[in-house]
This record gives sequence, C-alpha cells and structure tokens, in this order.
Amino acid sequence: MSNSVSVFGLGYVGCVSAACLAREGHTVVGVDVSRSKVDMINAGTATIVENGIGELVAEMSASGRLTATTDVADAIARTSISLVCVGTPSQANGGLDLTYVRRVSAEIGAALKHKSDWHVVVIRSTVLPGTTAEVVVPILEQESGKKAGVDFGVSMNPEFLREGTSIKDFDDPPFTVIGAGDERTAASVASLYAGLKAPVRVVALAVAEMVKYACNSFHGLKVAFGNEIGSICKALHVDSHEVMRIFCEDTKLNIAPTYLRPGFAFGGSCLPKDLRALSYRARQLDIDVPVLTAALSSNEKQIARAFDMVRATGAKKVGVLGLAFKAGTDDLRESPIVTLVERLIGKGMQLAIYDGHVSKANLIGANREYIENEIPHVWTLMKPTVQDVVGFGDVVVIGNGSPEFRDIQPLIREGQVVIDLVRAFGPKTSDRTYQGVAW
Repeated sequence: MSNSVSVFGLGYVGCVSAACLAREGHTVVGVDVSRSKVDMINAGTATIVENGIGELVAEMSASGRLTATTDVADAIARTSISLVCVGTPSQANGGLDLTYVRRVSAEIGAALKHKSDWHVVVIRSTVLPGTTAEVVVPILEQESGKKAGVDFGVSMNPEFLREGTSIKDFDDPPFTVIGAGDERTAASVASLYAGLKAPVRVVALAVAEMVKYACNSFHGLKVAFGNEIGSICKALHVDSHEVMRIFCEDTKLNIAPTYLRPGFAFGGSCLPKDLRALSYRARQLDIDVPVLTAALSSNEKQIARAFDMVRATGAKKVGVLGLAFKAGTDDLRESPIVTLVERLIGKGMQLAIYDGHVSKANLIGANREYIENEIPHVWTLMKPTVQDVVGFGDVVVIGNGSPEFRDIQPLIREGQVVIDLVRAFGPKTSDRTYQGVAW
C-alpha cells in the first residue's frame, strides 16, 4: 500500500526518512523553511553526507516520488500522513528546545483547518514523554479547530538511525515503534513500513517517546561501562578487548533481557560484593569509575524509595512477604528486603514476615550469621503462613517473586495497601491501594 507522505524537516532524520520512504513506493513531499535544502532535494541532491544517501535521493527525485517545498499548506493538501522530523536541540539547562516542534505543529494545524480528509500527524523528532499529548496535540487542535482522534490522527514514531549507517538501520530495524491512541492512526503509520521485516509494536504515545530515551541512555551507559572496564584493564595490563569480546558472547545474562526488568534492588552474595571490590581496586589504581560506583548508589536509592513508600502510607503494622533476595532461595546475604526490614523496625513499625524458604531450623553458616547479626530478633517476626502476614499488616510488602505471592489478592482487606516490589500481579497500574516500586 503506497501513501502520500509529507516530511517536515530535511535535516539528517528527515532526508533519510524521505528518501527511504520514497524508495518503498510512497510519494513523498519534503518540507523545510530552508529554500536551499528544498532546492537541493528538487535537484536530486541530498542535504546530508551519508553513505548511499546521495545516490538514493538522486534516484528518487528522478523517479518523481520525492519532491520538496516550502509551502506547508500545499504539502498537507497533497498528502495523507505528515512526519515531523525537526530538531529538538538542548537548552543550556539540559532541557529540550521545542521551538521547531511547536512551530511546525502550529503550521500543520493551520493547514488541517482547511482539509476535510483524514490526516495523520506523526512525531518522529525525539521528544520527552508527554510532549506529543501535552504540547503537540493542543497546538494542532487549537490551530485546526478540530479534535485529535476524531478529525485527524496523531502518532509518535521514534527513529533509530545511526549516523553512517542510517539507510541500513532504516531497512533493518530491531522493531518499529508506533505510539497511537486509536487503531486507524496506528494502521496508517504501520502501512509506511509494510515492506520491512521488523516487528511492529503499537503502544501508548508516552511509551513510544520513552523507548527512544531508554535506548539512547542504555547506549551511552554501555559506552561508559566499556570504557571504565577498559581503564581498569589497562592499569592491570589486562587485554580489555579480549575481556569484552568474551563478555559479549554471553547472550543469556549480559547481552540479554536479564536484569533489565524494572523492580527492586539487587542483592545476594555476588553483585554488591563484586561491585565494591572492583570499585575499590579502581581507587587503588587512581582510576575514577563513576558508572560502576554509581550502580551501588542507585541500588541504595531503590531501597530508599521502597522505604519511603511504606512510610507514606502512615501504617504502623507491616506484613512482608519474602525475605530472601531472590525467590526460590534462602540466601539472605545483602538481601535488599533485609535492609528494608531493618529500616522499618528502626522507625518503630511492627512487622510480620513470611518466607517459605527461610527457617531457623534450616538456615546455616554465613547465611544464618548474617541475618541474626542484621536483625537479632528476626525469628520472632517470622510467621508460618502467607495468611498470617496478610492478616497482620495494614500494609503488605511483596519482597520477591515467589509464585505463592501472586494469589494473595483475595486475602486483601478493604483499605489495605499492597506495595509490590517485583510486579507480582503483572501489568496492574499503581493506585491508592496498590503501588509498584518502578511502575
């Protein structure tokens, strides 16, 4: 299915998107305030330097499927879908400058006022969550006098194009993310990419906006992580590239979804200890590793968030389900739940705890020594059943992912608050009586 598409902004993202969409069989009109950029496209010349883009723009211009104009009203009249690809540069304080997004939204809205056909406005520029719904939509509605979702569609379709490999990235993306509030809009945007093999993920507008930031933040984190490991390796005369080559071969834990699910803090006998040891060794070598040291600080803040959530309820009686740091184990060493329990006790709260894998009779060695040092009277707090704990607490904290904790909903009383640290109930939205620590 071919579409008529207007692409607003003929910089890097706009030029690549316009040329590639034209190659996919769509009729594309590029729109820009810069007459020189418009003239370049109409002359078959790319507005950017990129491998393969010059040839592609020339070919698409010659075919007649790619043209450009400075006339917004004409572009809107001739197309059914508009991609907004204008820049969102940083302000001095780190925030985004939305001047171009606001301006183009106003221009598109004014043009939509005189158009009776259904039209879809797609934000492809990188914007923070909430921008499309709270900035773009009101401007479009105000200028057009029409209603989003009724008279025209609005979508957020982030791009994942890397400079130097943009055409390849357009052709072979890991996924196509489409933020939309209605099926008609989502289907219109999806039709632009019908020729690509990547899976299409239709999500809420804010999810689409945030996916782009999550991806880019993680890419930056990976670069910083690799460099810090490399700095330590160099000081120790270890081959850093060999270390990271082997590291990347692990697609079960390292380059994988493992550990990337929002939830509670990490704990156990390995991660905290090894992060501390490596950070300490780096200090001995006079190497600053802020990413590695910040991991422990960030972990501590997640425990603090859970503590603040419990305190905010005003409850004095707290039931805790799960004490081990991971379901199916009895390992209490550096369990973040143990730390949370300590703090709650320190604030004078009464606690009842259940963990089917933790018992005084079976706990031995360093594991038992750790918990009895941290919480000397822990065994007086332990209860034999889930029901005992749920019945005791005005607030119930779900501390690990033990399957038996997923079935407590029928036991919850009117007004009782559940603070879920592991998303035991699945995709349930936080509200007054149910709160997730990171969702």
